[in-house]
Amino acid sequence: MNLDQFAAENAPTASDEPFQCENSYTLDVDVDGTAMAKAGSMVAYTGDLSFTGKASAEGGIKGFLKEATTGEGTPIMSVEGEGHAYLADAGKKVQVVELGADESITVNGEDVLAFQSSLSYEISTIDSLAGALAGGFSNVFLEGPGYAALTTHGDPIVLDPPVATDPSATVAWGGTSPEIEVNRSLSDMVGQESGERYQMRFDGPDGFVVVQPYEEHV
Repeated sequence: MNLDQFAAENAPTASDEPFQCENSYTLDVDVDGTAMAKAGSMVAYTGDLSFTGKASAEGGIKGFLKEATTGEGTPIMSVEGEGHAYLADAGKKVQVVELGADESITVNGEDVLAFQSSLSYEISTIDSLAGALAGGFSNVFLEGPGYAALTTHGDPIVLDPPVATDPSATVAWGGTSPEIEVNRSLSDMVGQESGERYQMRFDGPDGFVVVQPYEEHV
């Protein structure tokens, strides 16, 4: 194709949606006020926008939890102004979800790309996993209404409980909470500190669990 065709085929798509996937790997956030995004995820922007870090050692309303034993965390930034912010994260696929007023989702902190400021959120860590997985294990509880964007290595699958998952491949869950189980039969094997020794078990009749074909923490 010639240059005009190339430019036309890959130009941003006009949309009234505040969160729009321009392709499988790039999110277009239509900012009119404030949005929250993973620090370092901006690849381009148009309009009048500013980007301010919101990391906090304690987590809470202004940032992701920074796990005390590892010093690792996933800081976020506030995107303020009016314009379009184009976000991406290491070639991971972008998944956009819309949460209603009574809907919520818990997301692995590594896999949150952006969310609207209308969402309320709470950051926590799973203590029994934090010291066992590289980089720790923090998660973000998001409650609607509003849009959120997640990232996955490859295409995700969504499973119904009861199900057991590898923590390193677990992206998100909703309507259910995990219990951590230890596979004692792997206690003497090489790699025992990887997620293979630990499983997240989700029980109950309701909810969903999102997993990806990739172990993120090992």
